[in-house]
Amino acid sequence: MQSFKSASILRRLLQNSRLVSQSRSFCSVSSNGLVDEPESTVLVEGKASSRTAILNRPHVLNALNYSVVDRLLKLYKNWEDDPAIGFVVLKGSGKAFSAGGDIVTIYNLLKQGNLQDCKDFCWTINNLVYVVGTLLKPHVALLNGITMGGGAGISIPGTFRVATEKTVFATPETLIGYHPDAGASFYLSHLPGHLGEYLALTGDKINGAEMISCGLATHYLHSAKLPLIEEQLGKLMTDDPSVIERSLENCGEIVHPDPTSVLHRIETLNKCFSHDTVEEIIDALESEAAKKHDAWCILTLRKLRKTTPLSLKVSLRSIREGRHQTLDQCLIREYRMSVQAFSGQITNDFCEGVRARLVDRDFAPKWDPPSLDKVTDDMVDQYFSRLTAFEPELELPTQQREAFT
Repeated sequence: MQSFKSASILRRLLQNSRLVSQSRSFCSVSSNGLVDEPESTVLVEGKASSRTAILNRPHVLNALNYSVVDRLLKLYKNWEDDPAIGFVVLKGSGKAFSAGGDIVTIYNLLKQGNLQDCKDFCWTINNLVYVVGTLLKPHVALLNGITMGGGAGISIPGTFRVATEKTVFATPETLIGYHPDAGASFYLSHLPGHLGEYLALTGDKINGAEMISCGLATHYLHSAKLPLIEEQLGKLMTDDPSVIERSLENCGEIVHPDPTSVLHRIETLNKCFSHDTVEEIIDALESEAAKKHDAWCILTLRKLRKTTPLSLKVSLRSIREGRHQTLDQCLIREYRMSVQAFSGQITNDFCEGVRARLVDRDFAPKWDPPSLDKVTDDMVDQYFSRLTAFEPELELPTQQREAFT
């Protein structure tokens, strides 16, 4: 089973029955357009030795705004420092875990010329992802329902990820002129073979059984059993991850991907998506489709043609760099990329993509550049360049927390 935690962090979790509190500083951001009442957007349930945070914006599929991520960040810091709390559970209300960042609100802010609030949101969610990924106590995410984008970012780096038959995972950012963020370039790049490149570039969805098979989830159970596992977790008096894991395994089920799953096409996928450039990936898919009349290759080509040319190149490079970087390095780089995307200095693809798919819903975006051959190396390089002297780089509490690889 694939694991996104380093051995050193797991050892530290196992060795520490009660953890000493540490002082940490996080980015402080004032109220902005991504804010609503924090107490209502994240509910809290206290259990014997744990706390459960409940994402509570079901009307927007628990999309993450500033209030949500800021409240979670503060809650996690307090819970980590509290010796009476052994572990943390995160779940969503309604039919979704989280559909990701509230991108329509970000779009509206950018249209109003309010870039700073968008940067503040990215700053805060990246800090939250880092805290989830380095939390000094076990973290259990119950991924029942839609788990996309930033929703995956605040759960997958954690210790345990429980998928169900209702789980739908995707990183669909290239469809809106953006790139997989919130740590996606870290965890996608660590998937088997070149599955991460495929998911990042196509935005394809996979289900709970597929998440288990490729390592994005650690456990699988039927959604009808969720009340039972929550009851069992609520009775535990522990901070020992092995005890929590046994409890999850008691209710867990063994599942296998459907015969039509992309995981059964991993040999062809690796052959095509291992190439260095997007153009070479497309050429390989076209060659396979022509030689074998491969329906999967034809469908994959259709998916790629719906995405943003610049985003394809940026996202491929992001995944490839993530394979050789730690989580904090990926988050710092992704923050730079997000600022570039929101600023509109290279292209307005993000606003155009959100407009076409989620605002006007005409599904007819006008990408700039309009084709892969018009995307220059300089455009791609600018996404990865350090921000200017007047633009602060993302700051993460790496001095207080052990970075993992």
